Amino acid sequence: MLFAGLLLLGLNACDKGFEELNRNPLAPTEVNYEAIFNELVSSLRLGWNRQLFLHNEVLYDVTELGVVTAQTFGNIDAGVEDIWSNYYTALKNARELENVLDELTAADPEAADLVKAQIDILMAYKTFQMLDLFGDIPYSEAAQAYSTSAVVRPVYDDGREIYMSLLTELREASDLLQNTSGNTAEGNPYLSLGSFDALFGDNRGSWAKFSNSMQLRYLLRIYDLEPEMVEEEVGKMLANGAPLIGPGEDVVMLPANQGWSNLGVNWSFREHNRLRMGSTLWNFLSEDDDIIDPRANIFFETNNDEEWQPFPQVAPSGTPQSGGAPYDQGIRDNVYDNKGEENIYSPFNFYLVRDEQDIPEILLSAAEVKFLLAEVFLRGIGTPKDESIASFRHQEGMLESMQFWQDLVQNSVVWENKPNLFTTGELFQVTEHPRYKLVFGAAEAENLQKIYAQRWVDYFRQPWEAFSLMRQTDLLPREKPANNFFRFKYPISESSFNFDNWSAQVAKMGSDDTNIKVWWME
Repeated sequence: MLFAGLLLLGLNACDKGFEELNRNPLAPTEVNYEAIFNELVSSLRLGWNRQLFLHNEVLYDVTELGVVTAQTFGNIDAGVEDIWSNYYTALKNARELENVLDELTAADPEAADLVKAQIDILMAYKTFQMLDLFGDIPYSEAAQAYSTSAVVRPVYDDGREIYMSLLTELREASDLLQNTSGNTAEGNPYLSLGSFDALFGDNRGSWAKFSNSMQLRYLLRIYDLEPEMVEEEVGKMLANGAPLIGPGEDVVMLPANQGWSNLGVNWSFREHNRLRMGSTLWNFLSEDDDIIDPRANIFFETNNDEEWQPFPQVAPSGTPQSGGAPYDQGIRDNVYDNKGEENIYSPFNFYLVRDEQDIPEILLSAAEVKFLLAEVFLRGIGTPKDESIASFRHQEGMLESMQFWQDLVQNSVVWENKPNLFTTGELFQVTEHPRYKLVFGAAEAENLQKIYAQRWVDYFRQPWEAFSLMRQTDLLPREKPANNFFRFKYPISESSFNFDNWSAQVAKMGSDDTNIKVWWME
C-alpha cells in the first residue's frame, strides 16, 4: 500500500493541466495570483485515496447508495490523510494568495475585493466538507507556518463558530459579486482572474449563484438546531431574489473542459472491486424488478448473466460474495460483456466510472437547489408554507436530475452500449409515480421524506453529501439498523505532529471515535 500511495502522488503530479507551482512560499514575488488561484481550483478534484478508502469502502455502504459485498482494505486513514492534506495545502495557498493580493493592491486594497470574494467562496466549499466529515478542525491558526506570526501547531476551532463565520463570508462575497461594477473608489480597475478561473471563467454572476446556493444548502442543514437564524437568512434570500444555480448551471469539475484526465475514479473502483448495487436503491428505482426511473440504467448495469441482481443491503449469513472484474478497463474496453463469471451482482455502470473526460465531479447541482427550495416551501422556512410551490419545485428537481444524468450519457464520447433513455414525456410520467409525487394534504413528514429521497438519489456521485443528509434526517430509504457512524476519526498525523492540540480536542469530545456527533447533529 505504501507503493500505491507513492504511485498516486506521482500520477497526481503528472496529470495534464493544473501543474504544481513548486515555488518557494516565502517568496510571493515569484508567483502570480492567477496561478495560485488556479491551484486552488485544482484542489477541488477528488483525491484517489479519498475515493477508494472513504467513498467506496465506507460512504456508499453507510448511505446505502451502494453496498460493499465483501471485506476489503479497511485502510481508512489513507483516505482521511488524503482529504486532510488536500485541505490544508489549499488553505495555505489561499492565505498565501491573500498576502500576494495585499502586496499587489497596497495602494488601493479595494482592487482585490472581487478575487478575495471568489477565494472565500471556494474555500468555504472545502471547509464545510471538513467540518461535516470530522467536526471541529484546526482553522484560525492553521496554514500559518509561513506567516509573520508563524504557528506550526494550530488549535482546534469550534465547528459551529466556523460554520457561522463561513455563512457570513458567503453573504458578503455574494453582495460584492452582485453589486460591484466599474472601478474602485480610487478609480482603479478591480483585479480579475480571466481564463485562470477554470471553474466559471471569471463569471461573477456564476460565482454569486454558487455562493447563494451553498448558503441555502448549509442553512437548511442546520435548520433544526438554529431555526430562528435560518428562517431570517432564508427569508432575506427569497425576499431579495438572490440568484441561484439554475438548469444547465451545475457546478462541476469537468476534465474535458479543464484540461485534466480523471484517472482516479476508475482506479478506485478497479482496485476496490467489491462495490455493487444494493437492494435499497434498487428497490427505490424499480417496481416488481422493472425499472421505473431512468437513473437506474445509468448508475448500474446488469450482472454477467445480463440480470438485474442487487446485493442484499443486510446480507444473510452465507450470502455469496461478488467477484469478477466489472471495472477492469483492460478487459471491458476489449470485450464489454465480459464482466467476469463471478460477477453475480449488478455493478456500478462501467462507463460512469470509466470515462476520464466527459463525466464530471459534481460540486452542487441545479437539481439539488430545486429540492432545497421544495423543502423551504413545504416547511415554511423564511416564507409561508405553500404545498403547491413545494410540489412544483420537487417535480422540477426530479426532472432536472434525471435529465442531468441522461445528458451525461449522451455527451460521453467513450460510453458505448448506452442504455435506453427516457423521453421528456416519460420523464414527466416518472414524477407522477405515487412513490415520488408529493401528496397535497399529506403529513409534512411524508412529503419531506419524498424530497429527501430524491436528494439522496441525486447525490449518487456525491456520497459525502448523502452522508450529511443521512445524519440530518432519519427519513431516507434504509434497510440497515439505525446508523451510528457519524464522522471520520482525525488522521494519525494529527496525533503525531499536533499532539497537544489533538489531545485537548479529543478530551473535549470524550473520544476520537466515529460515533461522536458533529455539532449540528446535537
